Amino acid sequence: MGNKAKSAANEWMTALIVAASLMIVVRVFLFAPYEVHGESMYPTFKGNERLIVNKWIYDVRDPEYGDIVVFHTAEKRDYIKRVIGKPGDKISVKNGEVYRNGEKLKESYINQERIRKNMPETVVPPDHLFVMGDNRNHSRDSREIGAVSIGEVVGRADVQLMPLNQFQLLFNQQSD
Repeated sequence: MGNKAKSAANEWMTALIVAASLMIVVRVFLFAPYEVHGESMYPTFKGNERLIVNKWIYDVRDPEYGDIVVFHTAEKRDYIKRVIGKPGDKISVKNGEVYRNGEKLKESYINQERIRKNMPETVVPPDHLFVMGDNRNHSRDSREIGAVSIGEVVGRADVQLMPLNQFQLLFNQQSD
């Protein structure tokens, strides 16, 4: 192999190593793929959607109401739910409606079915989030599993990639 061929091969190898390294850094520290399973977030997700989760966003700012977050559970699986309450908030469910700090939430993104079961007021502990699925009567969320430690949050779902005809940005669907 001549010097020119060796030089070209070295350049290609260097480019491939740099590209692979960047991919690993992006995957491990910045963004991760996530596949939705089940219908707990219906009508936002119907199940089997593929999302991109922003893993670094909560290193630079706190979660906001309405953020769709992926988090680890004690069951050794990840859940996807919407942030309803932040530390210190008082959350309750009465007469089929969700209340935060005594005010009924306006949630255009939920299934219109009224919540069947009331929940007494609960205060979100420090460093925790109260999360709920959009399909309120068919969701295992903070009403059952308790508030989620912010340390267990993988990140915020930012983009729905698949199916392609439903591509959308997800990070500006907040509750009032």
